[in-house]
Amino acid sequence: MKEIVYTDGAPDPIGPYSQATVFGNQVFTSGQIAINPKTGQLILDSIEAETRQVLDNLKAVLEAAGSSLAAVLKCSIFIADMGQFQRINAVYAEYFDAELAPARETVQVAVLPKNVNIEISAIAYRNS
Repeated sequence: MKEIVYTDGAPDPIGPYSQATVFGNQVFTSGQIAINPKTGQLILDSIEAETRQVLDNLKAVLEAAGSSLAAVLKCSIFIADMGQFQRINAVYAEYFDAELAPARETVQVAVLPKNVNIEISAIAYRNS
């Protein structure tokens, strides 16, 4: 059966979707954007700060699902400006060890929800 995941450690969904779903030992997260879950405010000070908030939100959702960043198999990254790729990648590398990094794609898109600059989703596993 499909399990719905919710945590106060990540922002509430802004539409009709779950923060994540679990099926068997597979965790599928929805895209996370840089909303601070405590204040509800967007973090847009810099692409680095925005990326950190996104990854912190993703981490919180994964942990609520019984998983972790270390268990991520694949990330999908959507960005508004490919010119920011190197800066985003530098922050991403703080969260994922290069030797064990998940598969990934990074795609530039025309617009993201709430006009943010980055959104990340993931597929991971859990041991339970």
